[in-house]
Amino acid sequence: MERFRVDIPQEDLDDLHRRLAAARWPAEIPGCGWTRGVPPAYLKDLAEYWRTSFDWRSAERRLNSFPQFTAEIDGTAIHFLHVRSKHANAVPIILTHGWPGSFVEFVEIIDSLTSPADHRDAFHVVIPSIPGFGFSGRPAEPGWNLARTARAWSELMRRLGYDRYAVQGGDFGALISLDLCRAEPAHVLGAHVNFLITRPHPEMGELGESDRDRLRDAVRFDTDPPAYIRVQATRPQTISYGLTDSPVGLLAWIVEKFQAWTDSAEFPEEAVDRDQLLTNVALYWLTASGASSAHLYFEVAAQFRRSQDAEPPWQVPVGVAVFPRDFVLPVRSLAERAIPTITHWTEFDRGGHFAAMEQPRLFVEDVRAFFRSCR
Repeated sequence: MERFRVDIPQEDLDDLHRRLAAARWPAEIPGCGWTRGVPPAYLKDLAEYWRTSFDWRSAERRLNSFPQFTAEIDGTAIHFLHVRSKHANAVPIILTHGWPGSFVEFVEIIDSLTSPADHRDAFHVVIPSIPGFGFSGRPAEPGWNLARTARAWSELMRRLGYDRYAVQGGDFGALISLDLCRAEPAHVLGAHVNFLITRPHPEMGELGESDRDRLRDAVRFDTDPPAYIRVQATRPQTISYGLTDSPVGLLAWIVEKFQAWTDSAEFPEEAVDRDQLLTNVALYWLTASGASSAHLYFEVAAQFRRSQDAEPPWQVPVGVAVFPRDFVLPVRSLAERAIPTITHWTEFDRGGHFAAMEQPRLFVEDVRAFFRSCR
């Protein structure tokens, strides 16, 4: 393992600012709001703020206030934060982001996890970047899917000396966490997820109206995926050129998801701090990982198509946190049929897909509550 420090060359920041200043803007049909995508007036304002007001160096100092490392695992460099608690009885936890998130999602909750008021809630925190994201390496061969990433996380925790640990994730991070707990039940204390897709069951019985609505959304998402999934799961290389060459194109591609998936009335900044949002977008731009991260969708689609093996039985406790403005919400009765080891279920009245950024206090409290029951 090697120490890592974020240090973006100034010429890269200057190039970003030049590109933002020289952006070509498309025409729009007036009065459409967000119904056809990101409105130009909003994006122009956000891009100008990114160019003139957002302070990457300040964000960089914040990121560098936490110990960071890289380790080569399975032929790929894995970037991760590793922040140990001062409490000797702290539980190791590995937190996994999804797309279009990054390790930045969890930065503002690290102190709450490592230094709680009650030492019994303390965690040693490990936050890796999925291969192809952020400062992790770019996969040099096909096959870096969710299962392979879960195996890499297992190896990372082994190298860090953690024999028993907690796992947590949202979006792809939830799927990786669940893969990890099924693959390594002897080493995983429990899995907490804030994203879960449930599917119909032939013996599901009578569902209430709310659950039927949730199930319809999940089935629609499964059988008729949104456009961004169709593109990234089938033609990631084609979309990569725009995501790599145009910061405005990348900004629009990501910020649309933050607007649609967060607990906001119109603008994503109503749910997520603008500078934190732009730190996440800037990370994608400055590492050119808009392109490489898109390939994960292709790998996941291929993994699901060829998966024929019988899955191992569930042995590890699972906790589920449901935030109401997520883009798919699970049905509890179906989730408990699919995952019989669910022991914790919380339905919140606010928050969305990026829970650790939107509702950090609620998120941390739920993580603590679930893992108290697992210790």
